[in-house]
Amino acid sequence: MDTLNPPKQMAERITNGQVPGTYGSDSPPSFAYPEAGPSPQAALDPVLETRSLSVTYRGRGTGQPDRQAVKALTLVVRRSEVFGFLGPNGAGKTTTMNVLLGFINASSGSASLFGTDVREPIARQRIGYLPELTYYYKFLSAEELLRFYARIFKIPKVERDRRIDAVLKLVDLQQARKRQIKTYSKGMQQRVGLAQALINDPELLILDEPTSGLDPIGRMRVREVIQRLKNEGKTVCDRVAILHQGELKVEGSVSELARQHQCSLEQLFLKVIGYAAQPSN
Repeated sequence: MDTLNPPKQMAERITNGQVPGTYGSDSPPSFAYPEAGPSPQAALDPVLETRSLSVTYRGRGTGQPDRQAVKALTLVVRRSEVFGFLGPNGAGKTTTMNVLLGFINASSGSASLFGTDVREPIARQRIGYLPELTYYYKFLSAEELLRFYARIFKIPKVERDRRIDAVLKLVDLQQARKRQIKTYSKGMQQRVGLAQALINDPELLILDEPTSGLDPIGRMRVREVIQRLKNEGKTVCDRVAILHQGELKVEGSVSELARQHQCSLEQLFLKVIGYAAQPSN
């Protein structure tokens, strides 16, 4: 999981009687992120936090044991930070995200977004989400799809058109905006998914394995989009956490972890999950 937190001038919006993703009587803000970041105190406030979060799935059928997918997970992600959430399949990453997104409830512990319990719907008004597998109406074009989601978010028509233009430019799909999504490559479909996740101008962007299943060129194009987000004022991958068998094993900045363990992030990941390379014959 990767999370992007664009810097915002929250105090200004609250003063105008607005909540991100909705609009009051004043003119809505443009899609461009403010150059100025939050106040020093706001920058220290967590946008995502879990405390001793645990999730247990009950066994199905007679004799099936319960399975603890997440074990006492404590994490903090702050504003203007990209957080890489790493782990092998079955580590508990998607389960953690499902709790944050309100899809499932935690068995114990707590989770919050912007200081609000994730069980409250208002906690999710300020986020954008790209699932690992995207399902869209393939007969729609990218422009029609984004217009559909913009209407769901009740974005005013004038702002809606401007926002659609901005996100399509960001993900480099302006030339294909009128084509049906069913004609897109998987990489293009992933990028239209990124555009959809950004249409409500979120403060927190959650990406579930955004390059999964893409060929090298597709992965490069998605990374280019993330780089563009960085160029607009976001920081790309300051810190990472490695989860294994539901437990947090390692957390820190990429540079700190490389220096502390004297190896690359990939080598550390393999070491943490206990992977041993097989000797070649």
